[in-house]
Amino acid sequence: MSETPLELVQQFCDAWSAGDLDAIVDYFTDDAVYHNIPIDPVTGKDAIKATIAGFTAGVDKIEFRVHHIVADGNVVMTERTDVFVTPAKSIELPVMGTFEVTGGKIAAWRDYFDMNQFMSQLAG
Repeated sequence: MSETPLELVQQFCDAWSAGDLDAIVDYFTDDAVYHNIPIDPVTGKDAIKATIAGFTAGVDKIEFRVHHIVADGNVVMTERTDVFVTPAKSIELPVMGTFEVTGGKIAAWRDYFDMNQFMSQLAG
């Protein structure tokens, strides 16, 4: 039996701590859309992989701490703290995420967060 959309998204969030970008990208449909709301969306696994690689450069580890997760059919919402561990510091970013699951894969992922908060922590 395949996992529910909620279980799939929980597994996806848990997968970040392993640091395997290919495994993370495998959770997406080929034409998935990933949108960090403060910036432009990207479409397709290659673009998603490049985007994730770009914002994780110089990061030793990422952990998604899921505080709340709910599902309504194929839509899953998370309230989390994304933790970025660099050689110099640890950055904790509050995030709300919305995932749309189709055929056992993530077809759309939108994250809502304060880009200024992230950049100031990164620079500080």
